[in-house]
Amino acid sequence: MVRRSVGYLSLVAAAVLAVASALVPSIGLLADAALGDIAVQPLVVRGLNAAAVLSATAGAYLVVESVLVARVANKRRSHDARNVLRLAFGAVAAVGVAGALTEQWLGVLFSLGVVGFAVTFALQQPLLSLIGWFYILVKRPYAVGDRVEIADTRGDVIEVGFLTTTLWEVGGRLVTSGQPSGRVVTVPNAQVLSAQVVNDTTLFEFVWTEVTIQVAYETDLAFAREVMVEEADALLGEEMRRGIKAYRNRLDRTAVDLDVREGPSVNVVQTESWVELRLRFLSRSRQATRNRNALYERILDRFNDEPERVKFPIGRNR
Repeated sequence: MVRRSVGYLSLVAAAVLAVASALVPSIGLLADAALGDIAVQPLVVRGLNAAAVLSATAGAYLVVESVLVARVANKRRSHDARNVLRLAFGAVAAVGVAGALTEQWLGVLFSLGVVGFAVTFALQQPLLSLIGWFYILVKRPYAVGDRVEIADTRGDVIEVGFLTTTLWEVGGRLVTSGQPSGRVVTVPNAQVLSAQVVNDTTLFEFVWTEVTIQVAYETDLAFAREVMVEEADALLGEEMRRGIKAYRNRLDRTAVDLDVREGPSVNVVQTESWVELRLRFLSRSRQATRNRNALYERILDRFNDEPERVKFPIGRNR
């Protein structure tokens, strides 16, 4: 409401400035004033017109933006809408002020075309980033709040600007556990046009992940696999069933045909000195590391309770 009120006041101020610019020459104010060979009155009229354009543009932006935010409940869409409005009203303000100061509207538009052609060559990277922003806006590879990986950078999107995307870093060189590092990383939007973009959350908030445990060949593998499935089902069973249902619904909308199991599964991989049991389960993307740690502890506790049935490889060379 405050922003809308300020917007209305700006529109009123614009009207007052427009009236003032019309009154100055009509009443002959500053008609004889001059700065050297330059008449003051035309400068004042142009300045008032430019101020009126700026005030009207700012007021219109604040009113439209406040109404839009009130009607759009989705924070991601309101963020994108603000960016579009800023770009549109900024362009209108720039053209309006230039036209008001020069009083050559066609010349301003022609000059902007020539300048734009030259800027295209001089500022290729920023322009590519701006095109990348339009691509993000239209195709929606990610939005604010999503967990993404752009090229070699992984994190949660906290802002999508005209030229850059700002991420709250996850992992990176400081943290290897898939947790936030506390650093903020800025990625040029041009990267979206040339690099791989992985989104963990936009269409489907669950991901498949694994817990791997190494056991000796003397292990009762059927028992060990049963224990791992039981612990996964006990910890994540209900959540996994909801996730798998959503996963299947998502797959049904595509041409991909996959066999999706009802619950967790264990794959056995043989190596030269031991057997790897890989528990595959579905987890919310942001909770994957936490769930892996919890499952690892629960499974090891169960295995340690059955030393005759579960054997671990001898030695430290693993």
